[in-house]
Amino acid sequence: QVQLVESGGGLVQPGGSLRLSCAASGSLSSSIVMGWYRQAPGKQRELVARISGGGSTNYADSVTGRFTISRDNAKNTVYLQMNDLKPEDTAVYYCNTRPPFLGWGKGTLVTVSS
Repeated sequence: QVQLVESGGGLVQPGGSLRLSCAASGSLSSSIVMGWYRQAPGKQRELVARISGGGSTNYADSVTGRFTISRDNAKNTVYLQMNDLKPEDTAVYYCNTRPPFLGWGKGTLVTVSS
């Protein structure tokens, strides 16, 4: 079974940037839509960005213009470039298919604070 491992989170000041990575342990079809999700404390998990096999992208309104999702099918890896981070971006970030049908990884914590 494919397992997902997220990395790249950390503590960053408002206005800073981070690049998250999501590596799949097995082979994922390049046609599968992949997404980045996040869950802030006390809130439900939400989708923030998704990318099709062909590279088409969609973003939540709250991150449009600041986040960029990309994928490297040869490496079975999905990325999330996050710029101009805000305190409200603080959350645990996960990747999965869209809709999600793989087991959730442990996620990577992003904390935006001065």
